Amino acid sequence: MATANVNNYESVIILDPTLSEDQQKDFFKKHQATIKEYDGEINHLDTWGQRALANPIKKVHRGTYFHTTFTANSNCVAELERTMLINDSVLRFIHVRLDNRTPIAKHLEQFKEALVESNRRTQEREAKIQAKKAMRKVRKPSVGK
Repeated sequence: MATANVNNYESVIILDPTLSEDQQKDFFKKHQATIKEYDGEINHLDTWGQRALANPIKKVHRGTYFHTTFTANSNCVAELERTMLINDSVLRFIHVRLDNRTPIAKHLEQFKEALVESNRRTQEREAKIQAKKAMRKVRKPSVGK
């Protein structure tokens, strides 16, 4: 079925948080079957877990995030996107073509380094917020005595 060159891709998929683990596994089994049908292969699948969405989607405020890298041709990406658009369990998705000159392992390494840095900044930001809240509690005079 493949007529185009095989390329490296990464995608982030946000699924409805109410899906059970079995439903999530079924979704990714179908996802993997589609990729194999187009001469592709999944290299990596990472679950980020449930996270708050920046903006509600279909009145849903949280989503279960997944990150994956795979090799396939462009027809495969079109088919994956077509099936995700009609699947109500998929809140959002994005596919990005990676540079074929760089191995996927290198892309993953860079991605994980960026993720660690992002988590560090988030923890620092949370610590500052907690410190500010603690300072506000100290400053408030007791009322009624």
